[in-house]
Amino acid sequence: MGSPGNWDSRRAVGTLDDIGTLLLAQPQNTETVMVSREDLESFLIRMDLDYEEVDEGMFLTRGENSGMPVVVHYADALLLIRMKVMDMPKDNESSKDLYRTLLELNATEIVHGAYGIEDGDLILSDTLELETLDFLELQASMESIELAAATQMQKIRSLAGNGVES
Repeated sequence: MGSPGNWDSRRAVGTLDDIGTLLLAQPQNTETVMVSREDLESFLIRMDLDYEEVDEGMFLTRGENSGMPVVVHYADALLLIRMKVMDMPKDNESSKDLYRTLLELNATEIVHGAYGIEDGDLILSDTLELETLDFLELQASMESIELAAATQMQKIRSLAGNGVES
């Protein structure tokens, strides 16, 4: 290449063919190992959560700060996380404001998961792929759901009106 003053960047880079050949020669490890039920249980233990397995692959946990129940369901290739926030109120004048607020919170405040309505209940939920799941991803999802419930509950309940049960 010569001295530093005579450096030629064209010769230092090589050709695209050289780079392609080099990349093809590298060993490719594309095999992934899906998280097992036992792995999931060890993640819950590492998070220091109180939990019980209420059905095969279905764990009921209690949020670290809020104490609210969170269901963690190991199902096929997915991990489903659900927290019931409250019963949905009957449709009334304030329903439009409630729905709008929930959509805005989904877009701006919730990092992992989203609000949804299931069988007349307002829930916070998240779905994670078991194939790529790791401890930090699960922890972030659980903490996001718990934080959303703890910080937004009063606003949501006030929009829902009186007489709403949790």
